[in-house]
Amino acid sequence: MKAFFVPLPIVAAALKPFYRLALNPRLSFRAQRAFLEAAAPAQTLPHGTVSQKMTLAGRKAERVTVGATERDTAILYLHGGAYTIGSINTHRSLAAHLARESASAVYVLDYRLAPENPYPAALDDAVAAFRELVRSHGFTADRIAIAGDSAGGGLTVATARRLVDDGTSPAALGLISPWVDPGARDAPKDRDLVVNTGWSYSSADAYLGAGDPLDQGFAPLLGNLDGLPPIVMHVGTDEVLYAQITAFADKLRLSGAELEHVEYKKLWHVAHLQASILREAAQAVQHMGAYLGRKVRASTNDASQVVLTEPAASDIA
Repeated sequence: MKAFFVPLPIVAAALKPFYRLALNPRLSFRAQRAFLEAAAPAQTLPHGTVSQKMTLAGRKAERVTVGATERDTAILYLHGGAYTIGSINTHRSLAAHLARESASAVYVLDYRLAPENPYPAALDDAVAAFRELVRSHGFTADRIAIAGDSAGGGLTVATARRLVDDGTSPAALGLISPWVDPGARDAPKDRDLVVNTGWSYSSADAYLGAGDPLDQGFAPLLGNLDGLPPIVMHVGTDEVLYAQITAFADKLRLSGAELEHVEYKKLWHVAHLQASILREAAQAVQHMGAYLGRKVRASTNDASQVVLTEPAASDIA
């Protein structure tokens, strides 16, 4: 059965007031979380989705598959939300679409949030979750990718950095508009359709706590990028984070990383969340899922660097 997609301008028009309300820095983080949770059911699941509640490294998690439930490859998914909001509920639909397109089991982690649990709590949880997938769930490290959006994208890089430094490398990283320097205060504009700097800066301060803003676990853009696994990265050209992500892509290329970097002229910050209702978002998830699916099944990596505009359109079921 074909999905029913809403035209992009209509989706954008509906989301703009919602995000302005939900991500208002004058609201408490508790209120922001409530708004995101209330809207989560609008993002539906692909036919054949199976979600299994579980724990990873002592944290709540969910194993999401579409179609066959037995999978020998996995993606650890780290949700966005500026380290202060977001949950399994808000990202279950995106995880399910990624599971379908990668033909893998996607594990969505409920890592600890700030301000209750500042840095490095989220990083510790993500690293421990990956290690438990290897130790207790039958996956080898080279059959697991890590993916995330926004803050979860930055957390993905920080998690990979720690794992690589400890002698373990994931198969690949999937980054959707990764927030790789939360301490930066040089954004060229103060808002896009989703993000506003008042909200993101206050969230960054809550996450950092008493930490060092130059710590590469907090701001992987400022750290060592050598030896990271292959990366696919998506960003919208109108995003507040666009300049930061472009600088990150440049630094990745200088490090010799394998990078497939895609820029979208029409999509907003983490539009992938709307994959169930927006064709362009579904196509973006299809591209990322296909890339990660290839990497978790590859015995060798082809060291190449690719710079792309938007992938060619294709029909999404």
